[in-house]
Amino acid sequence: MRESAERAGAGGGGRRSVARVAGVLLVWTALVVPDAVADLRPAALLRLPLEGILLAGLLAVLPRRAGRLVAVLSGVLLTILTIAKALNAAVGAGLGRPFDPVSDVGQLSAGAGVVADALGVQPVAVVVVAVVLVAVCFAVLVGAVLAIAGAVRARPRRALRVVAGLTAVWAALALVGAALVPGEPLASTSEAAFTASEVAGTVASAAAVRSFGAALQAPDPFTARSSALRSGPLQGKDVLVVFVESYGQVAVRGTSFSPGVDAALTADTRTLRAAGFSARTGTLISPTFGGISWLAHSTLQSGVWVPNQTSYDRLLATKRLTLTRAFHAAGWRTVSDVPSDKHPWAAGQRFYGYDRMYDATNVGYAGPSFSYATMPDQYTLAHFAQAELMPHHAPVMAEIDLVSSHTPWTPLPHLVDPATVGDGSVYDGMPGEGIPPAIAWQNPATVRALYGESIQYSIDALTDFVVGAHDPNLVVVMLGDHQPAEIVSGPHADRDVPVSLITADPAVLQATTGWGWAPGLRPADHGAAWRMDRFRDRFLAAFARG
Repeated sequence: MRESAERAGAGGGGRRSVARVAGVLLVWTALVVPDAVADLRPAALLRLPLEGILLAGLLAVLPRRAGRLVAVLSGVLLTILTIAKALNAAVGAGLGRPFDPVSDVGQLSAGAGVVADALGVQPVAVVVVAVVLVAVCFAVLVGAVLAIAGAVRARPRRALRVVAGLTAVWAALALVGAALVPGEPLASTSEAAFTASEVAGTVASAAAVRSFGAALQAPDPFTARSSALRSGPLQGKDVLVVFVESYGQVAVRGTSFSPGVDAALTADTRTLRAAGFSARTGTLISPTFGGISWLAHSTLQSGVWVPNQTSYDRLLATKRLTLTRAFHAAGWRTVSDVPSDKHPWAAGQRFYGYDRMYDATNVGYAGPSFSYATMPDQYTLAHFAQAELMPHHAPVMAEIDLVSSHTPWTPLPHLVDPATVGDGSVYDGMPGEGIPPAIAWQNPATVRALYGESIQYSIDALTDFVVGAHDPNLVVVMLGDHQPAEIVSGPHADRDVPVSLITADPAVLQATTGWGWAPGLRPADHGAAWRMDRFRDRFLAAFARG
């Protein structure tokens, strides 16, 4: 009996020791793990966190009940901060910025949908996995801190000696500035700095939401000038604002895939020139990165900077003059064509003022989807031409979204003879010819190559549409909505996107002489970039004089 009890006690003691060591390692890792994918390297995990040393000392001197309460609260706080780091890493990889708790909470479901598309699973599966991971994180980290509390309470004097020794080591490392990697000192206070940054960022985001209202209330000098469009260079023209999804500067500059895109742009420029069209190209700075495209669309249309969902929602509750409303007031028929929409879009009429809206449900498409893309760009443009650009039509102003270049960039369609597009059945079988997203995304180099191919496809499709329309009154503004995700753009990429003006009328080009854009479909390597919210005012100043 005594031997059995001793063995049980020894076994229990061994399990407690393992749990305590595991608890120390888990808490240590949680305290020093960075919140950016690009910073996640072994050296970052080898730092000595002052926060952990101080927590151990506090738990050693507190009474049992108070110590347990502090351990639980510390575990909860550490879990919240760890989840915040994970969200920052995920949002940073996709959108190039930290997670914003003020405005991004409402977009978590949309993010789950994007992840589901990339992995080829249902969104509900992504949500279930996320909930389970959060629950496990809470249980593990709270348990880890409780294990540490049990260890230091068991031998408080020894624990305090260890804390004193570690504090001395930390101070010495801090004094000499020791670091395995530049910018990551071994004497770490990164968790405290991260906490302060999160609090400051949240406060600043809330303040930005408040100041956004002031921008909306400012007088709009172009409200009374819309009618001047009808007597300017765009009189009688069909004006199309075409967003090419994820078309960022990385597509045309300094990447493994940019030579292919540049070659396509050069060839398409020649094709347009042969059909009597000229192009000028500049650079805009998008309010978003990697996704949330509607922030870019609303910024371009409204002339106010829309950096997050909260600002977007507030903008849609106003009567701000959009480019669409300006053209509508001047007599144009206004149209939206958003093939990714599968449900009615109330803001399309209420805020933007479209007369007609096309989406995935009302364009007669009977072909296959291509991951996120409900239909190929070629079909979107072909249907638009048949529905809106037939002979003797009234002038049209439209926003068209091309989504074949939307993440996950696979599988991709290829161009077919325009005469065979029909109801889209010609594309049957093409999705099976591509690489499934779940396989492609195992290799970043493959993802980047597919991204470049998708941009080439979208721009080639638009070029074929312009040439095939045989419409000398066609004016196209082609631009990207944002840079692609970090897996393609790389860490710390800017938010620059190309923007091109395509027209057959020299008078239209002449009106934009002061913009400083480069000839052709490729932006100059060192051209000045405008913020996207400046486009509306510059466009109306050029074409609505009066």
